Amino acid sequence: MSIYKRFCKEVFNEDGSLCKITLNFPDNFNFGYDVVDVIADETPDKRALVWCNTENEEHIFTFADIKKYSNKMANVFLERGITRGDRVMVILKRHFEYWFAAIALHKLGAVMIPATHMLTVNDLVYRLNASKVKAIVCTAQNEVPEKIKEAVSKTNLTPQLFCVQNSLDGYIDLSKAMENASEGFERIETNAKDPMLLYFTSGTTGYPKGVIHDYSYPLAHIVTAKYWHKAEDNGLHFTVAETGWAKASWGKLYGQWLVGSAVMVYDFDNFDPKQLTTVINRYDVTSFCAPPTVYRYLVRKGIPDMPSLNHATTAGEMLAPEVFRKFYERTGLELREGYGQTETTLLLANFAGNNPTEGSMGTPSPFYNIELRGKNGKKVEVGEIGEVVIIPEEEGRQVGVFSGYLDNKEQFEYVWRDGVYHTGDAAYMDENGKYWFHGRFDDIIKTGGFRVGPYEVENVLMEHEAVVECSVIGVPDSLRGQAIKAIIVLGKGYEASKELELEIRDFTNQRLAEYKWIRLMEFVDEMPKTISGKIQKSVQRNTAAE
Repeated sequence: MSIYKRFCKEVFNEDGSLCKITLNFPDNFNFGYDVVDVIADETPDKRALVWCNTENEEHIFTFADIKKYSNKMANVFLERGITRGDRVMVILKRHFEYWFAAIALHKLGAVMIPATHMLTVNDLVYRLNASKVKAIVCTAQNEVPEKIKEAVSKTNLTPQLFCVQNSLDGYIDLSKAMENASEGFERIETNAKDPMLLYFTSGTTGYPKGVIHDYSYPLAHIVTAKYWHKAEDNGLHFTVAETGWAKASWGKLYGQWLVGSAVMVYDFDNFDPKQLTTVINRYDVTSFCAPPTVYRYLVRKGIPDMPSLNHATTAGEMLAPEVFRKFYERTGLELREGYGQTETTLLLANFAGNNPTEGSMGTPSPFYNIELRGKNGKKVEVGEIGEVVIIPEEEGRQVGVFSGYLDNKEQFEYVWRDGVYHTGDAAYMDENGKYWFHGRFDDIIKTGGFRVGPYEVENVLMEHEAVVECSVIGVPDSLRGQAIKAIIVLGKGYEASKELELEIRDFTNQRLAEYKWIRLMEFVDEMPKTISGKIQKSVQRNTAAE
């Protein structure tokens, strides 16, 4: 029996579909001890992690291995003063050490801050200052150690620096330090309401917000893994996401291990659809999840036979019906879309057991009470557009929904106004009970599976001497879902030209992580504005779509 059943009760409809799931867990629930270590003790040889990389290296880890190596890493951290409540940034790409680090930090009661290796020095400076990290654990690749050192030098912090698989000046060689560390680790008491994860997510105004999840968060992903991903006991689930993003928590760790599935990890830098399908076939992957961008590439490049694969899911942005149809024609698998946020777990999806609908967000998760509400705060009628909101249980706490924004109580109270959580996303429900995404109430750009806040790009654009005013929007793009477009008013003495466009793009993109790069640019004499002087991005988006 999968261990998840010890923490929840499932109620099914007559047709066998899940209609309700409730959780039951102790106040000191800790995924590291109560899931990983218990599985390791009861079935030590059960496969947990299958890892390979582009150099054809391979490692297969059992739950006994995960317990052993997470204990060793936890002991290394503990010896260096990292304890309950300390914040630790983890930049490990898709290295297998990420899974050791995550469980080690959970066992310590520390707060893990996953981050992508694509962050620039300025991105890192902001995150370090905001989170006041005690330590950083990083990859030796992609100049990450150099960027971290430079970023730290621009703060007043003195975090301990750890690097895996390499001995670098100024860094503790974590892999070497683990060799002589003890395999045993005495349980440290934590509380399910303690902060466990801190993700930085893009906003429409200001810098990224720090989203805090507590130790009960992994249990909310039972629905994600079992009823959307359809991860199987003793199966192998493959989610493409890099560990710096919340999607890794959705598909590369918590829910999958709770339902007994191993996790497939392919450590790569440059996306190649042929390599992904080769990995799927080589290791007999049973379920797969990727952003729409991946499926668009697969359809364009050609999809080979994948006989072991029996379930495929996608999320992050809109996917054209043509891609659904071509993927189904080639594989016999119906792509199932899902929807959620960094602040939540899976909220709506085309769940296993129900017929998926092309382009639909699906139906609400049985784990959440979800409504569509209008601006008056009342539930809208069928076919009417409303905001997706979560209505919590009577006690006002909803497992799986974040517990706070870092140092921003005002914003947290705003999204929780009127006793419900406001997602900021607009949708409507059809007569069949299926939900359809209408758009953001804000201006978040979803490009290639990433979320980008306009401010993050505009802030860099304004540093160029030719730019007097700018606005960044997302415009439809057949490959990325949305492409980032910059609309610019030039200063006196500057004239629009291809040369200036290239200069501004290069200036800006060199200072941005690659996923935030400007792809399109337009020079205008003035911006459409509201009576209060705010740029009307909705008008710009509508004009761009014409």
